[in-house]
Amino acid sequence: WSENALYECLKNSYLLTAGFIQDQVMAAPAMDKRDKRKAAFLVRNAVEAMNPANFFALNPEVLEATQAENGANLVRGLKMMLEDVTRGKGKLLIRQTDMDAFQVGRNMAVTPGKVIWQNKIAQLIQYAPSTDQVGARPFLFVPPWINKYYVVDLNPKKSMMRWLVEQGHSVFIISWVNPDARQADETWDSYLKTVMEIIDVVRAETGEDKVNLGSYCIGGTLAGTLLAYMGKMGDERVGSATFFTAQLDFEDAGELQVFVDEKTLTMVDQQMDEGYLPADTMASAFNSLRANDLIWGYIVNNYMLGKDPFPFDLLYWNSDSTAMPAHVHHFYLDQFYIHNALAKGTLRVLDTDISMADITVPVYHVATREDHIAPANSVYRGAQMMTGAKVRFVLSGSGHIAGVVNPPAAEK
Repeated sequence: WSENALYECLKNSYLLTAGFIQDQVMAAPAMDKRDKRKAAFLVRNAVEAMNPANFFALNPEVLEATQAENGANLVRGLKMMLEDVTRGKGKLLIRQTDMDAFQVGRNMAVTPGKVIWQNKIAQLIQYAPSTDQVGARPFLFVPPWINKYYVVDLNPKKSMMRWLVEQGHSVFIISWVNPDARQADETWDSYLKTVMEIIDVVRAETGEDKVNLGSYCIGGTLAGTLLAYMGKMGDERVGSATFFTAQLDFEDAGELQVFVDEKTLTMVDQQMDEGYLPADTMASAFNSLRANDLIWGYIVNNYMLGKDPFPFDLLYWNSDSTAMPAHVHHFYLDQFYIHNALAKGTLRVLDTDISMADITVPVYHVATREDHIAPANSVYRGAQMMTGAKVRFVLSGSGHIAGVVNPPAAEK
């Protein structure tokens, strides 16, 4: 890109043009803040797609590899592409890691435990104790249902669940069912009722009156609405709450906000005509937020250079996508992203109006500095709205996943 005059000209022309186009969007006058953010996102995606490195004939590294290997790299790349299309059932499902290197129950999600309860939308896992004595009050973790629960139990070195057990906690976690048409009638209230039912199961299992509640991402949004409802009803079954990168105020809700307005909500509803949003739709949306890293880099590496992606447990988990029940997803986008109802005190769940001021339990709130899904400023504003609770807010480093899946042994 620097030694060859033609490629250096190509590189500099691209960088100058890309910078100019993106500057024009940001400088556009009289544009609504949300519209400007959406325009900037779409332009950025177009600019990243047009990077000359993404094209076979314009990428010197690819041309050099093709010449050196007599095209064997392209044969390997085509084989991988066909496998990814087959795996995606006709859609290109780009592999981001070695899909054969990991298996749930073999080298992922291996902290000992068992399912002790289930209904049609969730299972409850109780982890086996590893200490002679365990704390009396149990800890229940509510993970997101956008991805699988085992992000907090990736492997023994990274597992938050294993670490909690080793500290003498009595630990339970919810594993949400990956929905299909059978969950078409489930609602946000269904998920709230399920967590409350699970709380009673945990209390009965341990003989304790209260549980400590932990939650992550959209699981934290659900937990926030649950705690507000319980506070409003004078329900004291939860003793404390811990939120990891959980958004409750959606006024400035990160880059995902570019996908949500009244028009796109109508389009999403059409995609959910069978009662659920297909898993690959949500995965594509998340990948497009970091297209250079999660799309184009792999297209060049996998399909042009013919290189196998590096085995990485976090990316395997990321590719293990889940669907979303239609009513739950619509409620989430409409009530939180579009209307910001919980922050405004206008959210209605279980026939009750709630606000964040209704939360009364002690709260420990963790945000991460580089989070593009739940921005730290937004999480902080939500924490400030819990005026009825004692709140400790902590700003961590890194991003939405790496800032939480960050074991003490790493000493970061």
